[in-house]
Amino acid sequence: MASYPEVRLRRLRRSAPMRRQMRENRIDPARLVLPVFVTAAAEARPIPALPGHSQLPVGEAAALAKEAEAAGIGGVLLFGLPAAKDEAGTGAWDPEGPVPAALRAVAAAAPGLVRWADVCLCQYTSHGHCGVLAGETVDNDATLPLLSRAAVAYADAGADVVAPSDMMDGRVAALRRSLDGAGHHDVAICSYAAKFASAFYGPFRDAAGSAPAFGDRRSHQLDPANGREAQREIATDVDEGADLVMVKPAGPYLDVLAVARREAGVPVVAYQVSGEYAALHAAADRGWLDLDAAVTETLTGIVRAGADVVITYFAIEAARMAATRG
Repeated sequence: MASYPEVRLRRLRRSAPMRRQMRENRIDPARLVLPVFVTAAAEARPIPALPGHSQLPVGEAAALAKEAEAAGIGGVLLFGLPAAKDEAGTGAWDPEGPVPAALRAVAAAAPGLVRWADVCLCQYTSHGHCGVLAGETVDNDATLPLLSRAAVAYADAGADVVAPSDMMDGRVAALRRSLDGAGHHDVAICSYAAKFASAFYGPFRDAAGSAPAFGDRRSHQLDPANGREAQREIATDVDEGADLVMVKPAGPYLDVLAVARREAGVPVVAYQVSGEYAALHAAADRGWLDLDAAVTETLTGIVRAGADVVITYFAIEAARMAATRG
């Protein structure tokens, strides 16, 4: 093989136009999804741990969706904060709840966006766990029909994608049966298939009001040490009918993402979670890094690892930066 001095790899990096043309991976705004917190309250409330984000009433959520569409991003992922909570999380399938109302409003305000709806009970239960309880343990099988009711309610309201984040066994098959039984054959399921018990969820739990009142979620979320188990979860959800699978968080699990991209056979989604967003902002606020450069680098790394779609709180900013870079 030829080597230096005949081979000079710097030739393809010597100018900005050359680097732009030779770039192997790009952040495509159409593949970005913006998480949006929709509240039943009448007024918006800023989220301190997520600078630039707020809990938004339905009308303001629709306005944000319109802004996102204008920036060129592909979709929004809706999380609901109900007016009241109970032991079973019944607000999750209220047809007039914040997520169904926002789905209808977003469809009218920003029809070019793909509408994603998170499916879980943690924001709706008084105890903050992802399903109904048997003692202090989440009852997997008793939770499945409730998740299915929520998914159908969101599909009825116009969701294009329902995204179960609960990590119950069998949930994808249960949702698919219920969606098809309700005539929603065309609504896609994006399973949070490889969702790890991560330290990076703290800001989200504050934003969504979903912190558990006791215990934790380690009995159903993945152990951060287990890459092979993550691939088994992904394969199981694909077999049950998942149209897309997700790796969450993105940054600490790029190895899991890369294997999923090679093996899953369906589009792979990566979620750059709240703690990743907050950490970059905190470092930038202290002058320790350039925020725009760090956003571009981290998102490029996620795409390079194999993500077909990236859910990120930076979606609008990243889309605008991508448009500027060309």
